[in-house]
Amino acid sequence: MQAHQVKSAMRALEILEYFKLNQQRRSMSEIAADLGYPQSSATVLLKTLITLGYLSYDRGERAYFPTPKVTALGDWIPMALFGSGTILEALRDVHAATGEGVFIGTRNDIYLQYTRTIESIHALRFHIDEGSIVPLTRSAAGWMLLSDLPRDRLDKLVRRANIACKVSERVSLKEIEARIAQIREKGYAHARDVPLEGGSTIVVPLSARIQGQPACLALGGVTQRINDNFDRYLTIMKTAAAFVAEAEPFNSPIRIEF
Repeated sequence: MQAHQVKSAMRALEILEYFKLNQQRRSMSEIAADLGYPQSSATVLLKTLITLGYLSYDRGERAYFPTPKVTALGDWIPMALFGSGTILEALRDVHAATGEGVFIGTRNDIYLQYTRTIESIHALRFHIDEGSIVPLTRSAAGWMLLSDLPRDRLDKLVRRANIACKVSERVSLKEIEARIAQIREKGYAHARDVPLEGGSTIVVPLSARIQGQPACLALGGVTQRINDNFDRYLTIMKTAAAFVAEAEPFNSPIRIEF
């Protein structure tokens, strides 16, 4: 595939993600300026997305907006990933009980993927884009997802993950094994300043697998707030994970009372 085709595909997806963040109509000049595209390229891409049915165009307002066809692209995915929704119910309940940012993490090759996220309601918070990825070696959730691997496979994944990291962020197999040993002993993972400076993360494993991959439930926020509430937060998360484990075969949503 030629380079310009790859760039066009990336930009088309970026435009759809742009609307997800803005959630209102935008003109071509606004889209081009915000995304840093040449206006000529933006015009061609927008016209193509209209032709394909993914964007609508209001000629009077000269504004673009996604069509329901965009929603239809992925409306089947939550059911395929999460079944009847018990995992999502647990995620929402942890968020309601803590107000912190929470996410479901899964393993995607050498990366942790933030498969489903809910943002914190606190004034001081961190933002993580849903669907984004980070090397497995660079987060507590990643360490959790590595903790079920045999040593030979762990060695290969750590080596490959290090290639995707900056030199200063690379870690040794010995360091990862030490972290995994702590996780196996305690039953949860906890990290400060990784991957975000000034933040802390608490992670518990989930018994359910998502598309055949291990999954975890994680909570993150400002380090001082996490420290002040650590025991309560951990209890809430363990309770949520226990309810997910009991919900076999995920045939009905469960409300979790704290």
